[in-house]
Amino acid sequence: MSSSAIPSSTIRMEGASVADFSWDVRSPLDRALVAGRYGAPGEAGVSLTEIRNFDLVQVMARRGKAADMATAAKARFGVAAPDTPQAVQASDAALIWSGPDQFLVLSRGGKHAIASLGPAFAGSASLSDQSHARALISVSGEKARAMLAKLSSIDLHPDVFGVGAAAAAPMDHTSVTLWRGDDRNGQAVLNLLVFATFAESLWHTILDSAAEYGVTIGHSEDL
Repeated sequence: MSSSAIPSSTIRMEGASVADFSWDVRSPLDRALVAGRYGAPGEAGVSLTEIRNFDLVQVMARRGKAADMATAAKARFGVAAPDTPQAVQASDAALIWSGPDQFLVLSRGGKHAIASLGPAFAGSASLSDQSHARALISVSGEKARAMLAKLSSIDLHPDVFGVGAAAAAPMDHTSVTLWRGDDRNGQAVLNLLVFATFAESLWHTILDSAAEYGVTIGHSEDL
C-alpha cells in the first residue's frame, strides 16, 4: 500500500509558513482496480480480489540464530515456522516462507504487527514492516491456474503445488511471493504478494492474461 501526502493547511510560525501535511493511505491498486466484470462474457473463470488493510512483517534470523528464531516462532504462534517453501496457518496469522531462515507473518488487527512481535524475537531475528510495501492479490476460479501459467514457470498442478505450498517466483519482471491457500468452493485459491511499486503493472498483466476466461474483480479486508 502506498502513501500520498496532501497539504491540508499552512501554519504561521514566527513569521514563517510551515506546511502541515495529512497523509492519506491508499492501496497500490487504488487507481487500477475497477470492481465488477471484465473480459469474456458468460460465467467467469477467474476471480481477482485485492486484500487490503493487513499487517505484514518479515522475520529474518540473525547470524547463527535460526534455531532460536524457530523456537520463538513456535512459542508465539503455536506452530512451527516454515523452513521450506510453505505457508503455515496459525490461529490468527499465516507464516509464509520467503527464503532461507526467514518468513513473513501475515495477519490483521495489530496483534502481530511489528511493535507486538519485537519482544518475541528480540536477539534472534531482525524484523521489517512490509505492511505498506506490498500488495496482496487473491486469485481463484476454474481457470486460475491456466491464467497464472502464462505468467510463471511454477508448476501449479494440484499434485505438485498443494494446499500450503509456497514459492518465490518471477512474474511480470518482478519477484512475487506465491502460495496456495485453502480451497474455496472446490477451487484452488492462489495468493500473490507483490511489491507496491510493481503492483499496478502486474495487475494489468493479470487482467490481460485472464480476459479470455472472464474475470470478476473486487477487494476485501478478509484474509
